[in-house]
Amino acid sequence: MIYATLKTLHLLAIVVWLGGMSFSVFFLRPATAQLDAAQRVRLMHAALGRFFKVSLWASLLVLGSGVWMLGRVAKQVVQSGGVFQMPLAWTVMAVLGSVMVASFLHIKFALYKKLSGCVVASDWHAGDQALNQIHNWLGVNLSLGVLVLSVTLLR
Repeated sequence: MIYATLKTLHLLAIVVWLGGMSFSVFFLRPATAQLDAAQRVRLMHAALGRFFKVSLWASLLVLGSGVWMLGRVAKQVVQSGGVFQMPLAWTVMAVLGSVMVASFLHIKFALYKKLSGCVVASDWHAGDQALNQIHNWLGVNLSLGVLVLSVTLLR
């Protein structure tokens, strides 16, 4: 029961995280291109701030639940007398998932912090540059997430 609950939370957190990145990269950022720089930077700052708060919890939940589920399976195999060998798809998922969390932490605590400074200083040009960096990093992270999903679902 606990495994099924954690797996469900794991998958829901992935949906929220990848869905939010998709929305930002493909819909929100392009839609704000018609706004003047001040409006665009303030809007994106507010939207990303909300999304990054949720993403922080989602990414940590994905990481924590993944580690717990992996440990649980390994423990069961060993307790039944077997030798645990992690499947390649799980290894890819664990490695790329960890890279995604590290990338997200960089986005939130370095790039978004830079964007926040631009908003406070009303430096809209630098804010646009910070948004471009965030957009690029979100695109990379989203690509990694799609790769993880592909590897795990097509195994």
